[in-house]
Amino acid sequence: MALSLVWALLTFINPSTSIDNIITWSTGGCGPDLGSDPSEPTFYDDPNLSYAFGEEPMKDWDLKRREWLKLHPSFAASEEKVLLVTGSQPNVCKNPVGDHLQLRLFKNKVDYCRIHGHEIFYNNVLLNQKGTGFWAKYPLLRASMLAHPEAEWIWWVDSDAILTDMEFKLPLERYKDHNLVVHGWWNMLYEEKSWTSLNAGVLLIRNCQWSMDLMERWTSMGPQNPDHEKWGKAQKSLIKDKAYPGSDDQSALIYLLIKEKDRWADRIYLESEYNLHGYWLGIVDGLDKISKGYMEIHREVDLLRRRHAEKMSLFYGAMREKHMKDRGFWKEKVRRPFVTHFTGCEPCSGEHNSMYTWEACWNGMQKALNFADNQVLSRFGFVHPDLLNSSLVSPLPFDFPA
Repeated sequence: MALSLVWALLTFINPSTSIDNIITWSTGGCGPDLGSDPSEPTFYDDPNLSYAFGEEPMKDWDLKRREWLKLHPSFAASEEKVLLVTGSQPNVCKNPVGDHLQLRLFKNKVDYCRIHGHEIFYNNVLLNQKGTGFWAKYPLLRASMLAHPEAEWIWWVDSDAILTDMEFKLPLERYKDHNLVVHGWWNMLYEEKSWTSLNAGVLLIRNCQWSMDLMERWTSMGPQNPDHEKWGKAQKSLIKDKAYPGSDDQSALIYLLIKEKDRWADRIYLESEYNLHGYWLGIVDGLDKISKGYMEIHREVDLLRRRHAEKMSLFYGAMREKHMKDRGFWKEKVRRPFVTHFTGCEPCSGEHNSMYTWEACWNGMQKALNFADNQVLSRFGFVHPDLLNSSLVSPLPFDFPA
């Protein structure tokens, strides 16, 4: 009422007065300051700075990053700041449905980042022409650290990995004393020296000097090294179940953890309590059963059926997690797998592993993508009733599934 009276009085005195002249809109004070960059020199002003491996190794990165953050206090780093990095090849996919799948796989990661407030960078160029295949991500990870000094963690997710629990929050506090997190098991690594003891397709790496040093050493076994073939043989002699004859990044990490344990192992966390990497073949057939288990919890807990804004997803996800744990539902094959990784399916090229058919890969990806998409679409009032039918959606009834 008071504002209406003021408005009426001012427009009577000056008819050209606008509401923007009366109300001072707040445009600052919260969030990062994107409108200025202090003139003081930072590492970016060093002409010798290299974004690439194999040139000038990065030194004193922790100090350089800290000094940049002091000049940009609105970007103050915290353990929660994550940049998800993913990507694909620069060329059109050979598989007729490959580009369609790449789009859906990317959408899945964008959805997750939007819900959790993470930023995402998608790359489709080779930053090092020799660093192809397994090795393409490491030049990108290094460049991402330099381009995003405000990010505490860089989260690499292979393009063929699907995030299938959209409300699961990375337990970053668990990794406060570690700089690299990959899915794996220490006993399989040191007792069996198995290639499947860990997986490098999905990893969290801290934005710090230690990580720069590790990647410098790690990529020294890659194709940019003239001794690349020698490293492949050395890995093969150590890792008995390694099938690929050349040097790959997963074998290289296993090699470093065994041969240079004292230097690296203390800062590496092998995660096995949840699916940071979940092998798709053991997951997709159980997704319908998992969906039914979650529906049972929703039937029992009225508040979980309440419609809510997408921005509140994590609040309701935490509530659901508590009820799942209380009922013993929070375990493998009952809880949603965090990551379902379609290792060997090669959706872009279509040159899948001969262990399984393309039909199995296609159906599995449809199920996993729609399983994840249902968690997003439900906030918009719709759902895929059939996980194998991506084009069909139905309105979600009020108070479903009462």
